[in-house]
Amino acid sequence: LISFPSNLQVNNCGFQLVIQTSSIPEKNKPIEFRINKEQSSFHNRLLQHDLEKNYSGRQDNMNFGSSSSITFPVLHRTAEEKILNSDRLTLERQKLTVCPIIDGEDHLRLLNFQHNFITRIQNISNLHHLVFLDLYDNQIEEISGVSTLRSLRVLLLGKNRIKKISNLENLKNLDVLDLHGNQIAKIENIGHLSELRVLNLARNLLTVVENLNGLDSLTELNLRHNQVSTIVRNVDTLPCLQRLFLSFNNISSFEDILCLADSSSLSDITLDGNPIAQETWYKHTVLHHMMQLRQLDMKRITEEERRMASIAARKEEERKRESHRQTLLKEKKRLTIGNIARQWEIQQNRIALEASLNKDKENEPCQINGSAAYVFPEESRSLDTILSSAVQGLSVLESHLVEVEGDTLGLYGAGALECLDRNWSVQTAGIIATVSFMFIEFDEIVQVLAKLKTKFPNCVHLKFKETNLVALQQFNALAEMHRMEQLTVDPQGNPVVNFTLWKYYVLFRLNHFNLQKINGVKVTENDIVKAERLFGILAYVASSELPHYRMLSLFGESRRKQFHFLLEGRGKKSGAGSEESSDNRRSGGESTARATLNYMTKDFHMEKLEEIKERKTFCQTYVENLVKEAADINMKNESLQKLWPQMFIELVRDAVIEIRNKNSYMKLCLQRITEQKQ
Repeated sequence: LISFPSNLQVNNCGFQLVIQTSSIPEKNKPIEFRINKEQSSFHNRLLQHDLEKNYSGRQDNMNFGSSSSITFPVLHRTAEEKILNSDRLTLERQKLTVCPIIDGEDHLRLLNFQHNFITRIQNISNLHHLVFLDLYDNQIEEISGVSTLRSLRVLLLGKNRIKKISNLENLKNLDVLDLHGNQIAKIENIGHLSELRVLNLARNLLTVVENLNGLDSLTELNLRHNQVSTIVRNVDTLPCLQRLFLSFNNISSFEDILCLADSSSLSDITLDGNPIAQETWYKHTVLHHMMQLRQLDMKRITEEERRMASIAARKEEERKRESHRQTLLKEKKRLTIGNIARQWEIQQNRIALEASLNKDKENEPCQINGSAAYVFPEESRSLDTILSSAVQGLSVLESHLVEVEGDTLGLYGAGALECLDRNWSVQTAGIIATVSFMFIEFDEIVQVLAKLKTKFPNCVHLKFKETNLVALQQFNALAEMHRMEQLTVDPQGNPVVNFTLWKYYVLFRLNHFNLQKINGVKVTENDIVKAERLFGILAYVASSELPHYRMLSLFGESRRKQFHFLLEGRGKKSGAGSEESSDNRRSGGESTARATLNYMTKDFHMEKLEEIKERKTFCQTYVENLVKEAADINMKNESLQKLWPQMFIELVRDAVIEIRNKNSYMKLCLQRITEQKQ
């Protein structure tokens, strides 16, 4: 409660006033006013004025003086009246438009002008002992005329038209300042009021609570029914502030009032009517951070409420931390995917540039419009050097991302394929039904399809985005999967989708999977029949043209038996193809003819080309050696034919000479035989 000196009473008393004005024709006839007796509770009025919604109606202003000029009325009291109420004067509800001249009342301490039509504070500068001035419910637009009232302790200017706080420099002893129900948009010019204990600024146009430094004695601050959304960090430094009324403002988050948690003196606060009060965590959060409070929204706080608030606040903090962590993870995911996308784009540009360089080399020399062939600006540098500047700084982020969300495994970037080598738990691997590939070359995906069907046996849906699916034959590789019910190929980064018949080729080649949906569209029986009509001959031609040994190398033991069945001719009868297809679909097996439509990755194709090249080189060398050896043999044969006649003659001659002496020849032969036995 607000205390006043014991000799100062606020209750109104009845008395007669004699007002003389020069504008009234009968100057000698006094005008009598009867002042009604009313009991006034100052503290209740101070706190509840801002809640009043219905104000009393205005009456026509009294017109003192002529229309050309206003002459201030002069107030005189009788000696008896002065004795009864020597230090107080009440002129409420008297239809006054100006403050009358109060003559001979310099000793007044209480002056009441409530519920009049006064527009300006005047004619009271001589009341140097005035302690209490009440101008509630008038039409005052500016605070003025009070600079000489140095003893004033209570100034009530509620429900007026004041737009700015000003001209209070000399009122250093002011204890109560009531400015509720005005049009004030900013708190200012009150930092010198070190003795001020009560400040009422309810029902104004305030948006920010600021400029309260210096109010060292302030215990109560009323800011109800404003537009406050933020409290600047200086309210918490008020050493004596105990009660703060912030009801019906625009405070929407606890961070807007977090500074109040540092106030050691604050015991009562009201926040009802704010957006923050509608939150489920409102009460628990406020009580948890403002342990010094005794009342919240005019309700006393119990120990049980404090305990529950502490528990709830801890849960809320955990929820916020988890939410913050999820936000950070989402942001990291976004940045990582962005980094992967940039690296993918650089890689595609690199491939396109290499293809362009190779094409230029093949076409050299060439002329364009009669000028020299185009030379790249970075021609003197290597391709890696050309593109190195584009990837600077990207290594800070991850170059791949593996994400399990629900039953979907998301793989971003080529490095993510390494996750298939991890030891996945049975539970996690069992729930994966969809695998999504992004920013990964399809040829690299083909190499891990076998691992995919082993690691995730329940996977039935594959998604491809930015995987360079450019040819129909690439879909042949998907036949390695264990099973598949859905296939999604995003047009972004997969030019094959631009082919009109790509879906029908998929249905034909992956017929044994019994696909249910392609790109989210349900597959019908008519689609399957159309696919068979369009591409059925393709499998027959492929199987017919492929050598038998190549066919056998493609199949396992069961497929070899089917192949032999085809070779015997029994499978070539009319309708056999469709029956085989139907049987394979029922059994879940792949058609023998369709199995010949396979896909070789670029790397595998290059390996095959290298192998063929090596074989070609070997064969060429072998044939050259054979030719050389045959040429040597032929040369030797020709030489032999030329030398043989002479050689034969010499042989015959030597034989004749040797056997001419028969005894010597026999002796020589026996000697040779003896030497051989030894």
